[in-house]
Amino acid sequence: MIVLSSAYTALTAVLLYAAVSKARDLSGFAADIAGYRLIPQRLTVVAAVAVVMAELAAAGLLTAPSTQRWGALLAAALFAAFLAAMASVLWRGLSVGCGCFGDHGLVGAATMTRTGLLAVLAVMATVAGPSPFAPVHLLVGAAYLVLTFAPARLIGAVERGRVGPRTGTHWDVTPPAVALTSERPGVLYALIAPTCGLCSAMLPAFVAAEQVDVVLVSAEEEGQVRDYLAAQGVGLPLVIDPGVFDRHGIPWPPYAVLTDRQGVVLAAGGAAEPAALDALLAHVPSAPGRTRT
Repeated sequence: MIVLSSAYTALTAVLLYAAVSKARDLSGFAADIAGYRLIPQRLTVVAAVAVVMAELAAAGLLTAPSTQRWGALLAAALFAAFLAAMASVLWRGLSVGCGCFGDHGLVGAATMTRTGLLAVLAVMATVAGPSPFAPVHLLVGAAYLVLTFAPARLIGAVERGRVGPRTGTHWDVTPPAVALTSERPGVLYALIAPTCGLCSAMLPAFVAAEQVDVVLVSAEEEGQVRDYLAAQGVGLPLVIDPGVFDRHGIPWPPYAVLTDRQGVVLAAGGAAEPAALDALLAHVPSAPGRTRT
């Protein structure tokens, strides 16, 4: 039963995050709804408010055993409606911002996959019925979130025709001026997230990469990332870029991008272990202006 009931935890987290994200940019979300061309323009703001309220209501119902099944049914109805709307967009050949989590990424196979998997979680929670909270629900629920969002991110990267930046293209993340030194021939951009356990394990390796300048990059809220780095005792330069993963087709952290002094990508790839990072650093130019292949 833990396998099914843990879906409650994952659904609650997703619905709360989705509702808060939409509420922070309600006008933008209403504009995304207008792009679907399913309701009159004058009703888009009302629809945006209704969706946010429904997501909050579902999340609230999911927190109490006596109302969990109702919350799961409401969540399933929401995800079914979202799937139908997205399918309609794709069938009509429209290019529309999803608006799913307060972002404006286009509706496509990635958003359909993610929403479909969330609908599966809602069905699982409905089948599970009332279930008092247990700590194990957090662990299994977190696993469900990974299994839901990771495939969608990977599909999104494939949709854009690549996974990660290509060698020879220009890396458009701007580092702080203090991050670069004149004598080092390359720059290593290490993409991290505070909630990523592998990122924490790789931080010492990033710090130890002395042959290049190292700049940490994160899409998360700056204060949260700086607190995380301070707790880890890491003082590397930091760039906050909320769109860095989607813009470059990067599926998840930890990830590393090696560039020359002009920002041209020399190598890029997952950096979940020191050996992977060493393979990237093998492409460090032997001298400024010269690259090694």
